[in-house]
Amino acid sequence: MHAPLPHVTRRDLAYFFFSQHFSDGLRTTLAILLPALVGAQWGDLATGVTISTGAVCVSVTDTPGPARHKRNGMLASLGLVFVVSILTNLVAPYRVLLGLEVVGLAFALTMLLVWGARAGAVGSATLLAMVLTLAHPIGPAQVLPHGLLLGLGGAWYLLLALLQQQVLPYRAAQQALGECLHALAGFLELKATFYQQSTDLEEDYRRLVAQQVTVNEKQEAVREVIFRSRQLVSESTSASRRLVLTFVEAVDLYEHITAGHYDYAALRRDFGHTGVLGDIAALITRLATDLDYLGSAIMANRAFGSPPPDRTAEWDRLQARIAALPTDAATGAHPRILRKILVNLRDLIRRTASLRRYFDESQLAEQPTEPGRAASHVQFVARQELQFKAFTENLTLKSSVFRHAVRMAVACLIAFVLAEIFWHGQHNYWVLMTVTIMLKPGFSLTRQRNTERIVGTLGGGLLGAIILKIVESNDVRFGILVVFMVIAYSFQRTKYLVTVIFLTAYLLIMFTFLGSGYVGIIEERVTDTLLGCAIALSVGYLLFPSWESEQLPDLMAATLRANLAYLRQLADRLAGRTVPATAYRLRRKDVYVASANLAAAFQRMLSEPKRKYRHPTETHQFVVLNHILSSNIAALTTTWQDTATANPLPSPESRRLLTSALAALTRSLGRLDPSAPADEPAAPEVRSPVPAAPADRPLLEQLSFLQKVSTDLGKVTETLTAK
Repeated sequence: MHAPLPHVTRRDLAYFFFSQHFSDGLRTTLAILLPALVGAQWGDLATGVTISTGAVCVSVTDTPGPARHKRNGMLASLGLVFVVSILTNLVAPYRVLLGLEVVGLAFALTMLLVWGARAGAVGSATLLAMVLTLAHPIGPAQVLPHGLLLGLGGAWYLLLALLQQQVLPYRAAQQALGECLHALAGFLELKATFYQQSTDLEEDYRRLVAQQVTVNEKQEAVREVIFRSRQLVSESTSASRRLVLTFVEAVDLYEHITAGHYDYAALRRDFGHTGVLGDIAALITRLATDLDYLGSAIMANRAFGSPPPDRTAEWDRLQARIAALPTDAATGAHPRILRKILVNLRDLIRRTASLRRYFDESQLAEQPTEPGRAASHVQFVARQELQFKAFTENLTLKSSVFRHAVRMAVACLIAFVLAEIFWHGQHNYWVLMTVTIMLKPGFSLTRQRNTERIVGTLGGGLLGAIILKIVESNDVRFGILVVFMVIAYSFQRTKYLVTVIFLTAYLLIMFTFLGSGYVGIIEERVTDTLLGCAIALSVGYLLFPSWESEQLPDLMAATLRANLAYLRQLADRLAGRTVPATAYRLRRKDVYVASANLAAAFQRMLSEPKRKYRHPTETHQFVVLNHILSSNIAALTTTWQDTATANPLPSPESRRLLTSALAALTRSLGRLDPSAPADEPAAPEVRSPVPAAPADRPLLEQLSFLQKVSTDLGKVTETLTAK
């Protein structure tokens, strides 16, 4: 039975065509295509292609982020591309020297990763320039002009990027925020499946944790664009205020979504027969749709269209239905838990509606300006200092970047030697190019990229051959080539398989315009791709392999450390202490980031050889329990901070449960990280004149469940750390 084709809605198409990925694809296509067309029109196609090559190289560093960082990255790549192209052309006649250059640059440029992903992209762009320079050997007299033409192409791309930023200064932030809300809507929609009798809870958790990784990636992207931009954070224009306030509201909404966590197995058992869970799922799904429409409107930079639906009326009907449910005398099931769900749903409705302030200038003007906003928001993004000592400190086998740089140098050496001795095809540089693109820091990523590269090359070769076989008009072929270019460059950071398919197809069409036979090109590209992938995969597997299972203990410890800090702020709140909003949000962000990093690493581990797995079942349990733990901490925290009146202090029983949970997490952290403080936490000291309340049953139930989850995490951790 064939898998059904994915259903694509108009909203999905809007997200794509207004996304940053599509605009980047259009810009990259224009930057590459226009110089070649002008060169061909003037009878000097080679010059136009060289300029286009420079644009290709610099485009690699144009990754999402603040305009200033993008500009600096492209300027750095522009300079390095110019220098390396001259160096490569000068030593090209001396094959031994050329081999030494290939190995040396492969190592040094890969080491740029010590300064972050953008610096790593600069290294990748320069490596690409070196490989493409090898494609067309030139005489000594042409070395400098060739380098200048590459630099001209890079400057042309940089000019286009800066021009777009100048004309549309808020566009990147709008696109990032829209994608963030789209991911958040997907997370909320997955939460609805927990109330449906037909789904498997374990599979629901797997998909929810995977979506949590996506939400975190999108939130980090927004933080990078907004909080690193002095213009967006510091200025008081309507556009900048809308972006900042909407994102802060979206993160708070995400917390309240995660806070809506319950014992879903018990809910299904006790209330599945009433049909009310289906109504809850339907309301959550509609809220997710509302949120998705908001994200689409923000990304498209258009007004929110029709009046929003009245979800409050739906909530009222659901409340009436739940109020009519009796207590089940046989099982003792009480609809009290359903009322808690109602409270959470009412809050989600209110917060989703408040996001619409983005489209209402009058409501936005009523929001008070936060003093020192720039200073507080800058704490939410990590700073990456460009200090040379970071390079020298990583020149050790203990550094994952150093090991990756060594692998890259060795793989490039093997590819260069094989191409020199055995491979004399017209495009033998494709082997070296494949190696530099396919070899990734982790084996799981290398394996995934290699698989996608091989499948995409075969599929793209077939697609290109079909187009060339059935389409005889050069004008139509050129139109298809442009479309394929836009698709390829639009998906290069999201769906690599799609990029490879359409990149291969458009290259085949392009080579036919240059007078090459496409059958020979297909054979050569497939062969070179297979050889390059084999080298990358073999070196990644045999030389200092980086296994995700080896990284998991550190990531688990980081997750426990973040949850401990998150739980301690809850203890402070319960004890009557004031927790500053910025400090609380930083702890919350740390939990989200650590949890997403752990979940992503676990997913990557599952793509590695099975003999490298370490306790996959227990690790999955740890990931799920961690999600349940942080969700319940969020539920307690939001309950405590959203109450209008002063909260009574918890009873001694409640404080004991909280202390027990803290102690269990501390012991678990000690097992994973022996250097962590091993002192058992004391009961939180009360510092509030508000008298302690008698045992609050709902609070006791929540804290009891929190203590149980912490204990279960301890048992799983004990299994994971057992020798």
